[in-house]
Amino acid sequence: MIYFTEIQNLPTYDVMGSYLGRVTDLGIDPTQNALRVAVYFVEGPHKELIYVTREQMQSITVRSAQTSVTRAGIPSSKPFGDLLRVRKDVLDQQVIDVDHRKVVRVNDVDLEIQPTGGHTELRVLAVNVGLASAVRRLLQGLTAKHTSRRICSFIPSKTIRWEFVNLIEPDASRRLKLRISYERLARLHPADIADILEVLSRDEQRSVIESLDHETAAQAISEIPTEKQAQLLQSIPVEKAADIVDEMAPDEAADVLQELPPETSAKLLADMETAGAQEVKELLGFEEDTAGALMTTEYLALDRTATVESVVEAMKEFEGSVESIHSVYLIDDQETLLGAVPLARILLAPARTSLQELSREEVLSVRTETDAKVVIDQFRKYNLLSLPVVDDKQHLQGVVTADDVLDLVVNRR
Repeated sequence: MIYFTEIQNLPTYDVMGSYLGRVTDLGIDPTQNALRVAVYFVEGPHKELIYVTREQMQSITVRSAQTSVTRAGIPSSKPFGDLLRVRKDVLDQQVIDVDHRKVVRVNDVDLEIQPTGGHTELRVLAVNVGLASAVRRLLQGLTAKHTSRRICSFIPSKTIRWEFVNLIEPDASRRLKLRISYERLARLHPADIADILEVLSRDEQRSVIESLDHETAAQAISEIPTEKQAQLLQSIPVEKAADIVDEMAPDEAADVLQELPPETSAKLLADMETAGAQEVKELLGFEEDTAGALMTTEYLALDRTATVESVVEAMKEFEGSVESIHSVYLIDDQETLLGAVPLARILLAPARTSLQELSREEVLSVRTETDAKVVIDQFRKYNLLSLPVVDDKQHLQGVVTADDVLDLVVNRR
């Protein structure tokens, strides 16, 4: 194995032994082979840059490199398309360590010298992010390469295999050409993606969000503070932002739209699907710091004649987050709130049991205009997981969940 820091500045000679210059960078062509160095950037004595292709590289050691052709056979102009350059695009850049759910900085790149078809190729093995690689960088040029290797062998090394590296490329068109994917990142828990987003620059955040599907992006954005949600949504195209807000819970969507400039909110609402936009508009009509502004319109409410088995069918058709359902509410044909049944009680009852039979206690509720402080007090006093919100005619309007209250309490501290 050889490290990029050992390749950098490597003296290079042509097949006749004439000095060509020193290696300054390595180019990888992901469209051909994402694990192989395709081009060597060599700077000549007069600062001219020449490009040695992988087929022209005869041999490489930690002491020197030699081509299989003369200087005349090596192009001085850049005949290549988009290349991923090790020094320019990878070294010292931030990458996402999906396994450890964090952003790390690349100190070095591990390569393998591989004789192939009469010439020598460099295979990319991993990025090195550990202390050993940092020390090796510090020692670069101060000690002999074999001395640096010996010193660093006593220090734990930490690497991420090249095929698992999630490079952050803000330029969407170049990201596409380089085939940079965030597929593995999308499999993380939204809270972990949110943690990663928090340490990235705005351009890098935008790059990650634009590459995620709308649902995953919405879940991740929902985990960061509302003010930062608004800043991030303003940095991406309106169409994409509208699709993401459409996937957010209505109360969260309303919160972030309130944080945005009015003209931006209007554009997003205009681009959202009609049903989602209507729900959000209704929530935006409530005064700040009231139960109406705090509630979500995603809840499960059934007719008072419903049975336990009908709850299962209703949950299958529920479009919101099933995990947020703690109770099923009973209503009449006027949507008047008549009762509430905890989900745990429903699960333990026979299939044909009437929900009205299971709704024993008088249901607690608050009005849409109820002050948020009163809502918090209700949750604290009765240890609630959710609290229905009604209008002045007792019609069910929404539900405040414990998560909403917790966020409110935390933000007030």
